[in-house]
Amino acid sequence: MKDGVTIGFIGLGIMGKPMSKNLLKAGYTLVVYDVVKAAVDEVVAAGATAGSSSADVASKADIVITMLPNSPHVKEVVLGAGGVIEGVKKETIVVDMSSIAPLAAQEVAAELAKKSVKMLDAPVSGGEPKAVDGTLAIMVGGPEDVFEKVKPILLKMGASAVLCGDVGAGNVTKLANQIIVALNIAAMSEALTLAQKAGVDPGKVFDAIKGGLAGSTVLNAKAPMVLNGNYKPGFRIELHIKDLQNALDTAHDIGVPVPLSAGVMEIMQALKVEGKQTDDHGGIIQFYEKLAGVKVRSELT
Repeated sequence: MKDGVTIGFIGLGIMGKPMSKNLLKAGYTLVVYDVVKAAVDEVVAAGATAGSSSADVASKADIVITMLPNSPHVKEVVLGAGGVIEGVKKETIVVDMSSIAPLAAQEVAAELAKKSVKMLDAPVSGGEPKAVDGTLAIMVGGPEDVFEKVKPILLKMGASAVLCGDVGAGNVTKLANQIIVALNIAAMSEALTLAQKAGVDPGKVFDAIKGGLAGSTVLNAKAPMVLNGNYKPGFRIELHIKDLQNALDTAHDIGVPVPLSAGVMEIMQALKVEGKQTDDHGGIIQFYEKLAGVKVRSELT
């Protein structure tokens, strides 16, 4: 058992499963739980032990990590019947790595504090490929001393882990990240659709601009996919809708206009209406293709 630490991991979906496997590869002892038995079985086959509930996992762990879809799921898993709060021991650290509303993170942390349990909110960026590689960017909110205790564990799942402020700051940072990613994909989609319609190979446009000021990690990751018509999800449109809704709600609550974010949200909603919500968020380009009457493809791919 590495460092004498047992980690509880709850939520073994598209992100949580590879993240938990990276902790096993690093030598940590894991107790895991998910409502999907097949996901639990797969991680158990990799070396983890199965818990019977969230409370059971919490009772056996020194650190509990949750990786869940949205705020209501985190509240239910941590604070609900059979939840983490029912099994957790004093001085346990709960690390919620879900992308949720900052206020929700603060509410959960406040309830855990009543049981002398400390919490970090630590959402991630990078999607499934970086979850698999263990190179996620991790944005953290919470007490600095707690962060320093957990940081070595976080760095087995991510290439970076940065403390951004108190609890909730991690998710504020994630919302900022998701705004920038969404707008980058939309800008890329407009540009490559323009190139296609103008008769210029969009693959050559990508090669020409990726090393200049327009270049970005988003461009490098998404352009090759869309030029092949590949919308296999690393991060689904429906999940980005969730994140943008949290961004819009938070922005409106504190009086920050976000008109560009609202515009991209409506593009994603239009794609959802067409049944494309499970496509990768690079599939935003399909909205522009439909408007322009073209398919954006490259002779280079």
